[in-house]
Amino acid sequence: MASQSWFPIPKSSHFSLANIPFGIISTATNEVPRAGVAIGDHALDLAAFSAQNGFSSVSSIQKDLTVFAHHTLNPFAALGRPVHRQVRRFVQDLLRIDTPFPEILKNNKQLQAECLIPLNEVKMHLPMQIGDYTDFFVGKNHAYNCGVMFRGPDNALQPNYTHLPVGYHGRASSIVVSGTPIHRPKGQILANPNAEPKVPTFSPSKRLDFELELGAFVCRENKMGEPIPISEAGDSIFGLVLMNDWSARDIQMWESAPLGPFNAKNFGTSISPWVVLMDALEPFRTLSIQNDTELLPYLREEKNNVFDIRLEVDLAPESGPATTILHSNGKNLLFSFSQMLTHHSVGGCPMRVGDLLGSGTISGTEDGSQGCLLERSKNGKDIIKLSGGLDRTFLEDGDTVTLRGVCGTEEDGLVGFGQCIGRVLPTMSS
Repeated sequence: MASQSWFPIPKSSHFSLANIPFGIISTATNEVPRAGVAIGDHALDLAAFSAQNGFSSVSSIQKDLTVFAHHTLNPFAALGRPVHRQVRRFVQDLLRIDTPFPEILKNNKQLQAECLIPLNEVKMHLPMQIGDYTDFFVGKNHAYNCGVMFRGPDNALQPNYTHLPVGYHGRASSIVVSGTPIHRPKGQILANPNAEPKVPTFSPSKRLDFELELGAFVCRENKMGEPIPISEAGDSIFGLVLMNDWSARDIQMWESAPLGPFNAKNFGTSISPWVVLMDALEPFRTLSIQNDTELLPYLREEKNNVFDIRLEVDLAPESGPATTILHSNGKNLLFSFSQMLTHHSVGGCPMRVGDLLGSGTISGTEDGSQGCLLERSKNGKDIIKLSGGLDRTFLEDGDTVTLRGVCGTEEDGLVGFGQCIGRVLPTMSS
């Protein structure tokens, strides 16, 4: 059963006592971004709470209380997982119906009024200052489905695929928080791949897509030349977010040879605003997709490091209702974020606090579990029916894409990410 709270938390909320995710908030009365945690339909303003000696019982955070007044979570993340754990547990204890600290908040109506803010009055910001962003490709079902489309089943996966987490460097400057609209990109497109000679045109993308992913934030630095061992990689991850790595498929097809996607991916990546800490996800640790390849020792893990996160995507046209078009799960990954991080650093790459790692598109094996429109429509060949009689193969201007992810049950307390929302705007004129 879920822990009971003296503070009202709807059973259906992603932000139960079992969660306590961290984010950066501001309000109309205080426009300065600062740290907060989500609790049901409210946010606890950690900057205001700490300013009123709310953390007086947490000795480990006393000398670092200014981290909650910072405009990103980077300073808090850098304190390390033991401090994250202690702060999260204290907030949980503070809110339990049998709290050992009733005088701090439960019986302090004035502090409640100052620190507990309805979420509909809160503006969310990017939770971290992101120095670098690397997108991986470890959703095996997605990789196989796309490989079949373009290379056939015998060559769907490259020989290296099961040996290492394949990835490429993305663009950190175009990562935006949920709710930020995305303009349709322009670029070079080969309208007819069978034509000779192959001469591209320049136009707005006609095959704009979303990608259902998870993202992980780094919270520990390593020196240049010093890899992160797999045994320590878990403690280097702050928490996870939902991620939509928007993709212009037609631009991507032309530009990707030989170095991979560039303008097809760098125009926008959306993430959810609340960072779900790794401790909150611990109860949902599960098996990844089976890998029959014997990994090299540096990538071998002693425990499962993927999570049973139920994922879904809604698509809402500008002129119609939303339709849930796919269901997938966070366990549909071949490699864990710990393995991604270890492989990323194996050559000595220095990671920094706030670096973001993307999982790649997360698809299941069943129909309706494909994590993007490229797969679902088989590259535009199949029509996706929406509520209200509309249909899609790829995204149109005015479409809104909403990602959701949640673990657990209402009885035990949901651990969720909320939503990651993005609306497609027309191409900007130049």
